[in-house]
Amino acid sequence: MAEIIRMPKMSDTMEEGVIAQWLKKVGDEIKPGDILAEVETDKATMELESYDEGILLHIGVEEKDSVPVNGVIAILGEKGENIDELLKEIKSGGDGEASKESKEEPEEEQETTKSESDSKKGAEKIDTSEINATVITMPKMSDTMQEGTIASWLKKVGDEVKSGDVLAEVETDKATMELESYDDGTLLHIGVEEGDSVEVNGVIAIIGEKDADYETLLKAHKQQKEKPAGEEKAAPKAEKEEEKSSPKSESQPEKTADTGSSSSNGRIKASPLAKKMAKEKGIDISLVKGTGDGGRIIKKDIENFDPAKAPAAAAGSTSAGIGQESFREEKVSQMRKVIAKRLAESKFTAPHFYLTMEINMDKAIEARKSMNEVAPVKISFNDMVIKAVAASLKQHPNVNSAWMGDKIRYNDHVHIGMAVAVDEGLLVPVIRFADSKSLSQISKEAKTLAGKAKNKELQPKDWEGNTFTVSNLGMFGIDEFTAIINPPDACILAIGGIRQTPIVKDGEIVPGNLMKVTLSCDHRVVDGAIGSAFLQTIKNLLEDPVRLLI
Repeated sequence: MAEIIRMPKMSDTMEEGVIAQWLKKVGDEIKPGDILAEVETDKATMELESYDEGILLHIGVEEKDSVPVNGVIAILGEKGENIDELLKEIKSGGDGEASKESKEEPEEEQETTKSESDSKKGAEKIDTSEINATVITMPKMSDTMQEGTIASWLKKVGDEVKSGDVLAEVETDKATMELESYDDGTLLHIGVEEGDSVEVNGVIAIIGEKDADYETLLKAHKQQKEKPAGEEKAAPKAEKEEEKSSPKSESQPEKTADTGSSSSNGRIKASPLAKKMAKEKGIDISLVKGTGDGGRIIKKDIENFDPAKAPAAAAGSTSAGIGQESFREEKVSQMRKVIAKRLAESKFTAPHFYLTMEINMDKAIEARKSMNEVAPVKISFNDMVIKAVAASLKQHPNVNSAWMGDKIRYNDHVHIGMAVAVDEGLLVPVIRFADSKSLSQISKEAKTLAGKAKNKELQPKDWEGNTFTVSNLGMFGIDEFTAIINPPDACILAIGGIRQTPIVKDGEIVPGNLMKVTLSCDHRVVDGAIGSAFLQTIKNLLEDPVRLLI
């Protein structure tokens, strides 16, 4: 049976998408996971993945044309399947579902009719047509987001809200983002406390006319999400839970209103711009008094801050007494949850093995010094390693691969993931087609991506598509370490620091600059001999860096 592919909502503000490029054509065989097209949203250009299997029977949107969210963009089905009726219905303004339903067996129709009649008997649909209020749900703010954490509420129950006002700051698995209101009205209900998480599309607030019956709206929302068979039992339970949760959630903003710039769980309430300015100026933001909504620190507060007038922290107020045990617990951030999940899956599903090699960096040090005299940007040793890795991957394509379950993917392109440490964890922006870029280009792109990562400005296109990853801890004084493979890559290279060590050269002991590198390999894809040959190529390139320029 034919399946309709619709334009998904790829960001919280997305209303339509533009087909930047079709990667499949009519008649092509499609499998789950195949990329159908590249879609331009209001945030970034993202890949549209198929979740169905079949033949691409119809493309409804030409390249460079836009289509609203949930609009029909393609149809998948069986080879030779007639979709004329489906197309007629779509063109006439239908959603295409009627044609699909008409092809179902009569028995299924009888079962559906029976279940519908049973559900009507069990519970009547709650009428909300006269309730002038809107349920605010958690939007999907990134392609991998499954839930969000309310970092801080910037409005409290009873506040007047206008379209464009920032309601709250939300922590996702990628960054902390502002949640804007698209409606005017009064904030009637807050359903999630600061520091708590809620799944995508979960209720977080209600905005509407003052004294609107939001409790009935909540019940209707719950009824809509629940299965018909469970409505009768779920309704009383939902009412009890609402009675318990409403007072608690409504009282939360009252507590935070009296605590200045810091909320009850210790978070600093400040806009992202204020945090960035404070960091650039070296200001301890906890000393700044906020003048925004609910004591929130804004740009003006940072500009007017005078360190001389700031209250000194009480000496010893936060330190534990001698011999006294103490600890603090913090809720896990979205980024940390994703790091834990992905790396645990990698470590416990991919059989890792490790290969370590020493590289003499004497010539690399001389070459870098000479190149930086004429280079438009300062070239680092990490840039040289990335270039050497990219060149080596072209010579050893088996390393530039990924385990796909029932098949192995060998990538012809080289996209190098670069691990960047940020306050909340680790991000891996990607330098695309690194093998075709010069050292200066790699250096410039690496600095730009690292800056974006630390300022939480990365877009999905900046962190997707890596075929190999490099992790460097040499600048922290680490001689050598082993890294966990970053899925879906087959390998990751861990870079240690350059250390001056006595070495034997021409029968004499002389000082040498050695750097240790360790390759972590997925043994399902890469064997020891392949990994060793790859490391030897990197060693040859870095010990004679003139080869990097060829």
